[in-house]
Amino acid sequence: MEKAPINTIQDEIIEEFELFEDDRNGKLEYLIDLGEKLPALEEEHKVDNNLIKGCQSKVWLVSERTADRLKYKADSNTAITKGLIALLIRVLSEQKIGDIARADLYFIRDIGMNTFIGSQRSNGFANMINQMKLEAALAYQEMEKE
Repeated sequence: MEKAPINTIQDEIIEEFELFEDDRNGKLEYLIDLGEKLPALEEEHKVDNNLIKGCQSKVWLVSERTADRLKYKADSNTAITKGLIALLIRVLSEQKIGDIARADLYFIRDIGMNTFIGSQRSNGFANMINQMKLEAALAYQEMEKE
């Protein structure tokens, strides 16, 4: 079954977070729940090479290319951060490489992410996005050579 397009998934996330309106704690609890549902990353992938730089918490990210798509797997040592990476995986994993690289992740703004995760986590979250997009750009270059 083909995965829904990036914007469709973003719209679903926006709808889910609208249920919490201005309930900051509800949003954080929901993020933690999302993180708990993220499959654990195999220990062999929890190495320094896979750590996302600039995150306060430890976040490991690995990607695997299949034809013109990229699948991400990730983990974190903190619950909220694991929820953040789970959101990104939900939106970007198993999408076309070019779509990942060009994605406008408007759901972040639309759910008011910066109002409930704080500036330190916002910076780390931006680094997660940058790393995922960088891996997509590198995979795209690799694909072009084939």
